[in-house]
Amino acid sequence: MRRNASELAKMRRAGLVVAEMHERTREAARPGVTTRELDAVAREVLERRGATSNFLGYHGFPAVICTSPNDMIVHGIPGSYRLEEGDILSVDCGAVVEGYHGDAAFTMAVGEVTAGARQLIEVTERSLWAGIDQLVKGNRLHEVGRAVQAVAEAAGYSVVREYVGHAIGTAMHEQPQVPNYWPGSPGPTLKTGMVFAVEPMVNMGGPETRLLDDGWSVVTADGSLSAHFEHTIAVTDDGPEVLTVP
Repeated sequence: MRRNASELAKMRRAGLVVAEMHERTREAARPGVTTRELDAVAREVLERRGATSNFLGYHGFPAVICTSPNDMIVHGIPGSYRLEEGDILSVDCGAVVEGYHGDAAFTMAVGEVTAGARQLIEVTERSLWAGIDQLVKGNRLHEVGRAVQAVAEAAGYSVVREYVGHAIGTAMHEQPQVPNYWPGSPGPTLKTGMVFAVEPMVNMGGPETRLLDDGWSVVTADGSLSAHFEHTIAVTDDGPEVLTVP
C-alpha cells in the first residue's frame, strides 16, 4: 500500500521513537545488565514520547522489545539473562504513533568481542544498507534480497530463510514480504509511498533455525552466532528515506 504525506509524517514520528529506544537501550546494555532491564528502558521511552508498543501483546508477546543474544537470531523474550563481556546482542524495537508503525533492530557488541563476532555484525549491517539502496522507485522489490544475500555470502556467512522483512504501515507486518535472499522472481515494482521494513538475519554458520520451547526465541540450529539489523524505509521520488534514524 502507498502512504500519503500525512501518513508518512506519522510514520516518521514513530520511527524517531524507535530510534530513541535504540539509543537508550544501546547505552544501557553492558556486562551485568539483564535483558529485562533493557525492556524497562525501552518502556520508559515509549511512555515519555506518548507512543504505544506494537510488540507488547502481539500474539501474546510479553515485552516491548526483543533481546536476542549470541546464537539467538530473533524474538528473544527479555528476562533474567544477564549480559556478559563478549556477548553480541540483537535488540529489536517497535512503536506506534497515531496508528502508524515503526520497526527497527540493531546488533551490538557487549564489551570486547572476538574479531569474528565484530565482523559478523559489520557485514550484517552492510547487507542491510545494500538492501536499502535497492528501494528506488521503478525497481523491483526482491532486488533487496539479492543485494542482502550478495553481501552476506561474499563474507562466507548464510542468510536466514524462515524469517523475512515486510511491508509496514497501519499494521506492523503487512504484505508483501521482503526476503533477505533472491527468491527466484523480482517481486512488485516499487512506487513512491510504499514503506518496508528490511531486516537481514545473518548467521556465521548455516542458515537453519530452531524454535525454542518458549514458542518465540529462534536460534541457529548449529549454535553459531547470528546478527540482525532492521530499518523502516519509505520509497520516495528522491530515493529511499530511512524513517527509523534521528
